Amino acid sequence: MFDWMRGFVRNVELMCEGVPLAAIARETGTPVHVYSTAVLSDRYRRLDAAFAGYPHRLHYAIKANATLAVVRHLRALGARADANSLGEIEVARRAGFSPEEVVFTGVGKTPDEIQRAVAAGLEAINVESPGELDRIAAAARGQHRAARVAIRLNPNVDAETHPNITTGLPDTKFGVSVDEARTMVRRAMAEPGVRVVGLHVHVGSQITKAAPLRRMAAAVTTLAAEWRHAGVPLEHLDLGGGLGVAYAPDQTALTEGEYAEALLPLVRPTGLTLVLEPGRWLVAPAGVLVTTVLDLKRKAGGGWFVVVDAGMTDLLRPALYGAWHEIEAVRPRAGETMLADVVGPVCETSDTIGVERQLPALEIGDLLVIRDTGAYGAVMASNYNRRPIAAEVIVDGGRSTLARRRQSIDDMLQWDT
Repeated sequence: MFDWMRGFVRNVELMCEGVPLAAIARETGTPVHVYSTAVLSDRYRRLDAAFAGYPHRLHYAIKANATLAVVRHLRALGARADANSLGEIEVARRAGFSPEEVVFTGVGKTPDEIQRAVAAGLEAINVESPGELDRIAAAARGQHRAARVAIRLNPNVDAETHPNITTGLPDTKFGVSVDEARTMVRRAMAEPGVRVVGLHVHVGSQITKAAPLRRMAAAVTTLAAEWRHAGVPLEHLDLGGGLGVAYAPDQTALTEGEYAEALLPLVRPTGLTLVLEPGRWLVAPAGVLVTTVLDLKRKAGGGWFVVVDAGMTDLLRPALYGAWHEIEAVRPRAGETMLADVVGPVCETSDTIGVERQLPALEIGDLLVIRDTGAYGAVMASNYNRRPIAAEVIVDGGRSTLARRRQSIDDMLQWDT
């Protein structure tokens, strides 16, 4: 709630850092994503301060929100970058990051991505498999250089989160087992084309409990101690990201202090620099999605359907994960509240943003705001039903700026032949 109130406050109507959301909607149309730099700054500084006193780097996970204005702001705050594709590496470059500030993760790196990542001289390429290690080594030999790599461990740790975003169990596609990691590091040490600088792990997203984080850190630090004793020149431990947020009123999440308390006691004895890859925790509360009520339909069993112009093409999380986002009116009307399902215009029953929500009295044309959409919102948008991608606006100190213009139909169809 602190983050919400810091950037988005109500004075009769909802505002973002003093700018009325209704004014933004009038200027850009809806649906529109709106981001608060005040919240971004507050979140980053709090997380950075939680790990103060121990060498650490915060590599922002670009996959959470790849909008250049957002990425640039986080870089200005001191963040580095975590990229999952060549496209995200280019986002990092355009946002001003140097190659030495970027780690490259991803379970399916293409030959072109490997060649370019090696040529760029990134901080580290997080290696997902023995075969990928061979391909990186071959690319490095061909370029007469040594690639900096970190081996991604799959530690068999249940993140206790949604199955679709759990990445640390053996039946997921991510990383390698402890035994396989041992084999890989021996091969890497004999390979002049690679330099093992780190050990990497990421067990899931939207983690809200400390126990899985401690189990993850214990597995990694134990293996790191073994490797250093064997002469592996490790420089850092990359413990990934995944720190969750409380989307619903009855949800709880770890504070940044609790996150640090779960990791630092295990990492500190290693003396290795700690790398973290925060994404959702930094940007989710910094964004909202503003949408217009298109229709009000009575449900056969009682209540209402509130049809809005934002759908699963603008915010996929409810359809994909059954995720909860708070929904409220930008300017509430007086009158009886209504029990409603908030649904989008896409031709799918799963295009439902919220079920059985208690909303104020509404009329067609009213604006609703969907909260905590700064992460995995605009970045997961699609053109399904040939719907153009929504606009994005960033607000900084009372000034709103168009961060990404609304896609036109011509934009969308320009590659069709």
